[in-house]
Amino acid sequence: MKKKMKLLFISAICLFLFVGCSQSGGSSEADSEGDKVIRIGYQKNGPLIILKSLGTLEERLEEEGYTVEWKQFQAGPALVEALNAGSIDFGRTGNSPPIFAQAADAPFVMVAAGKSKFKGSGILVPNDSDIQSTEDLKGKKVGFAKGSSSHYLIVKALQEAGLQYSDISPAFLSPGDARIAFEQGNIDAMVVWDPYTASTELHSDGKLLIDGEGLTTDRDFFIATKNFEKKHPEMIDILLDEIQKSSDWANSNQEELATILTPILNIEEDSILKSIKRRTYGVDEINEEILKEQQEIADTFYELDIIPKEIQVKDVLANN
Repeated sequence: MKKKMKLLFISAICLFLFVGCSQSGGSSEADSEGDKVIRIGYQKNGPLIILKSLGTLEERLEEEGYTVEWKQFQAGPALVEALNAGSIDFGRTGNSPPIFAQAADAPFVMVAAGKSKFKGSGILVPNDSDIQSTEDLKGKKVGFAKGSSSHYLIVKALQEAGLQYSDISPAFLSPGDARIAFEQGNIDAMVVWDPYTASTELHSDGKLLIDGEGLTTDRDFFIATKNFEKKHPEMIDILLDEIQKSSDWANSNQEELATILTPILNIEEDSILKSIKRRTYGVDEINEEILKEQQEIADTFYELDIIPKEIQVKDVLANN
């Protein structure tokens, strides 16, 4: 298992290098002379899609002479790879992708964190499954996205249950592919985040075995290239301010937000609303407690040979 994880990490490093070499030929950084375009990486599910949908950032940046270019990614690891390659300046991801990126020496910084959303992240099993506790996962095939927040959640849950990571058969699947495998009975359990969790509960005969409570805070992290953060700190401030404003709107307009996100995510509106109601959107300064959370994830991955070296997460904190 250790050899397999090392090979997977080496593959990830190669992808980092390939993407960097293939996309960094001509400078397209937002600080290029005469170029005032901020390139933002986002996922369909997350606070940045809310900001994009409301359109308020464009209005704010127009006053500063900047425009926005939005680039969509299916998952955090791919977004971080794009940041490493210099094809985006700013983005949001879950808690695990920054750790893999730091272990791969990607040039980025963490500028802020999101609120905990552990209630919508967890381990799902079919309603008629004989799996009644985390201990019952021993010997089972479990689907989750490699390098994602779910990767850490399953590792932590197994540890708390007295099991080893090697006690399960991991199936590295995107949330969409994991959902199909779950419905077809090709995996015994699935680890995922909202709104996929809510949709599986409501429409795929699934139940939450456990959520992330006591295991992970499952925070968002807002990240930027070192170069962009260094040369445009005022733009970082504007971005975070607008994210907070759109988050305040989201917390106060849950049903309207669900209506907006349903066609974007192509997931049932009741699933979207369920996921919205069990989280709070917002921006937090990265403090010692949050750094401690991240360091625990990094240390756990290192101990399991999932990353090849020890890292100090505070080293990628903005203004460190």
